[in-house]
Amino acid sequence: QVQLVESGGGSVQAGGSLSLSCAASGYTYSSNCLGWFRQAPGKELEGVAAIYTGGGSTYYADSMKGRFTISQDNAKNTVYLQMNSLKPEDTAMYYCAARLGGSLCSPVIYEYNYWGQGTQVTVSS
Repeated sequence: QVQLVESGGGSVQAGGSLSLSCAASGYTYSSNCLGWFRQAPGKELEGVAAIYTGGGSTYYADSMKGRFTISQDNAKNTVYLQMNSLKPEDTAMYYCAARLGGSLCSPVIYEYNYWGQGTQVTVSS
């Protein structure tokens, strides 16, 4: 079965950086979409970024461009989210999700079939 395991969350001061990892298993890793999403306290789930694992094309939500970078290591079936210049408003639970099929991998929530348990990111001012 599809399994997505996130790691790398934690607490950091504003201006700092964190790198999240998502290890995928249970399906053919290549030629699918993996995305990062987040949910802040009291707010709706929102898309952050996504990557097409077949070719490495990346997609970002408009508000996430510039500080966040999604990347992958095909050999490890792992996707990363590098987050720089973190702000208190980046505090959220961050989830990894997989969409099987297709190559245009926008981080649109309803398109993703499988979800990890999430990893908490807390940014203090």
